[in-house]
Amino acid sequence: MTETDLITVPGGKLFIQVRGSGPALVLTGSPMGARFFEPLAEAMAGDHTVVTHDPRGIGASTLDDPDQDSTPDLRADDLAAVLDAVGAGTADVFGSSGGAVTGLALVTRHPRRVRTLVAHEPPVLDLLPDAAARHATTDEIIRTFHAHGAGPAFGLFMRTAGYDLADMPDMPPPSEQDIKDNERFFAYELRGTTTYVPDIAALTAGPARIVVGIGAGSGGLLTHRTSAALAERLGVPMTEFPGDHGGFISLAAAFAERLRQVID
Repeated sequence: MTETDLITVPGGKLFIQVRGSGPALVLTGSPMGARFFEPLAEAMAGDHTVVTHDPRGIGASTLDDPDQDSTPDLRADDLAAVLDAVGAGTADVFGSSGGAVTGLALVTRHPRRVRTLVAHEPPVLDLLPDAAARHATTDEIIRTFHAHGAGPAFGLFMRTAGYDLADMPDMPPPSEQDIKDNERFFAYELRGTTTYVPDIAALTAGPARIVVGIGAGSGGLLTHRTSAALAERLGVPMTEFPGDHGGFISLAAAFAERLRQVID
């Protein structure tokens, strides 16, 4: 059975879900909300208490100020509040994409709350030698959003990430909530996530174990480069997971098996 709740955090309320029993495991994304992690959460719930949520301003999570930017530090503090709400002093954390950046901020700001962080393909652009050019492209994506809307901005975003749009499968039309979440992502979340600079000294000094995850099929993606750069700075190897950037969705059973191996 999945339990749901709406918890209060500074500046808003967060929608959370809890399923299963066992050691606490948080699954987090940015901007991806709880529904994207449902297949993986169900696969892990047999031996873990799995906590998912909608990040601030996404899905069923609300903000007192809709124009507030979403930063990794704010989202990290939200995760600490989520752990408090479910009575978990510590947890393993799986963060994907922007959620991996949130996880890095969580280890930095609340180092004793995390046992193992699996940072799956974090877009930490500042670690790249061409960071300035990459940030300029992010600015262009955001300008495209404001001038032409989320659709054209999303196309540019995906091409920049390394995807060949001609090879992408046909997707159902976005829901009204999908449109709202995409608009918030481009307007208030993308820049704060991609300009986050990991504090390598803090990450390596604390008690948390950090695993840098990479999809087996992500070799051509920008996040392969950023993940490799982070792993090099941390002095750890990259750990391969099934699929590509979204392998935890498309290959949830195999992904769960690998995640268990990594955190257990």
